[in-house]
Amino acid sequence: MSNNIRLKGGLNIPIQGEAALKTRASIQPDVVAIRPDDFKGLVPRLLVREGDKVLAGSPVLADKNCPEILITAPVSGTVAGVVRGDKRKLLAVLIQADAVQEYVDFGAKKADGLQAEQVREQLLKSGLWAAIIQRPYGILADPSVQPKAIFVSGFSTAPLAADPDYALGNEVEDIQAGVNALAKLSAGGVHLSLCADNYSGTAFHKIENVILHTFTGKHPAGNVGVQISHIAPIRKGETVWTVSLLMLAAIGRLFNTGKVNLARKVAVTGPVAKDPAYVDAFPGMPMKALSAFYDNSKGDIRFVSGDALTGRNAGENGFLGFFDNQVTLLHEGTERELLGWAKPFRFNQFSSSRAYFSWLCPKKKYAMDTNTHGGPRAFVVSDVYSKVLPMDIFPVYLIKACLAGDIEKMENFGIYEVLPEDLALCEYVDPSKNDIQAIIASGIDQMIKEMA
Repeated sequence: MSNNIRLKGGLNIPIQGEAALKTRASIQPDVVAIRPDDFKGLVPRLLVREGDKVLAGSPVLADKNCPEILITAPVSGTVAGVVRGDKRKLLAVLIQADAVQEYVDFGAKKADGLQAEQVREQLLKSGLWAAIIQRPYGILADPSVQPKAIFVSGFSTAPLAADPDYALGNEVEDIQAGVNALAKLSAGGVHLSLCADNYSGTAFHKIENVILHTFTGKHPAGNVGVQISHIAPIRKGETVWTVSLLMLAAIGRLFNTGKVNLARKVAVTGPVAKDPAYVDAFPGMPMKALSAFYDNSKGDIRFVSGDALTGRNAGENGFLGFFDNQVTLLHEGTERELLGWAKPFRFNQFSSSRAYFSWLCPKKKYAMDTNTHGGPRAFVVSDVYSKVLPMDIFPVYLIKACLAGDIEKMENFGIYEVLPEDLALCEYVDPSKNDIQAIIASGIDQMIKEMA
């Protein structure tokens, strides 16, 4: 076992609705959506028209700035529609899925015997290059850049996150093939981080050809950004790549079978989910395909693609994100409470600061909703953020630098090391109710624009 990194601070959110370790259904969606917004940094160019026949792995979108980066179809079928928004912005490409899936054959290849350029070519033409995220900024990786290292988090501490051992435990062979392929692309190797508390209980500790790290701590210990900050912090001018365990398995399947197979187990979770469990599905699956898990007759459910802290509000008519293997169903908290701040005897509401007596029930789970119990106000300078962010940065000053649009201060206070997800807990505990993730995202967008 590797040297363990013990994180101080953090916070585990005790929310109800964890998915039972069972697969309740296999969903064969009628329509699957490809959303360009799932791929930060992509300037999409449409390669198909309505009525075109596509196979799983057929190119659907290309990046205008880097045409060799393709987004391919996750399923076979017929292009059913192209959805556009204001100023004809491309919002989604809808594919009517076939009952029996057909795949483009890219040819099975043993990654061990390939050169870096052959690995890069296979990933680009298959569309799985989009699985690689480049830091700083969390954008699609640049194929012309060699990263300092590649990082993979082998566990998740996010609220109600899918259990990686249940969802991917039988795909160790594919994950190993993915590791072998990506190791060709960086002299710094592939760094895999595992949870120290379950190190011997997970099949992933047997993966070879990686630099192994273990972490102990509360959320966000499972965030790859937090792990990078403790292993090899990103400095100005440096580039690293990250790949989720889910997408690493898909990359391995490509090399083992020659096919783009993005099928996955998706955890359906949340306080309003009925009998939360797993389903077999594809990215781009419509939320309505999960109708057996909820009753939205009152229209008061928020459909989140991802976890409760960092997921995207997809809506009942929305679709599962490309990188997601979790759906969280939350009650829309529109109720107002009179003098709620003056009621400490609240055993049914969680407080990270022990403002309520619910802290006397440390193992209790709560039916949390989306109510923020107040609106945005001026920042309160305190240590509340640093208590939940185990990174060597000054979050308050970074957030204020992003608000001010001060490039130099954003650099000094750590903009290269973070993505919005890394400060999600800061937003959760923020007494000022500010949308901190959106502030960080706007700061990153400004950095991309100004530093291009």
